[in-house]
Amino acid sequence: MTTSELKVAVRPLHVEIDGVGRYRQVFSVDDLAALLLGGGWPQSAKADPAFHRALATSLDAMELYIDPETAREAFVRAAHAAGMHVLPDDMAEMRKAG
Repeated sequence: MTTSELKVAVRPLHVEIDGVGRYRQVFSVDDLAALLLGGGWPQSAKADPAFHRALATSLDAMELYIDPETAREAFVRAAHAAGMHVLPDDMAEMRKAG
């Protein structure tokens, strides 16, 4: 089995990618990359450097070149740059705004 056939786990998160209040779950680096490359990511946000960093770190983490937490952090920054909420990362901020 090669490294690309293994699912590299990340701390679970939920990203608001399908519209306000509609979240998708992420459990692996593969899930991060799938959301970045899927049709749900805003097209206008794909030109942002945060998007490109998230994609590059996800691919590197899939091959075990970098720590998966680095890919997760880059994904969260890219999601924020695209105007998406990420749970549980944004819980404190959402409670304050609530």
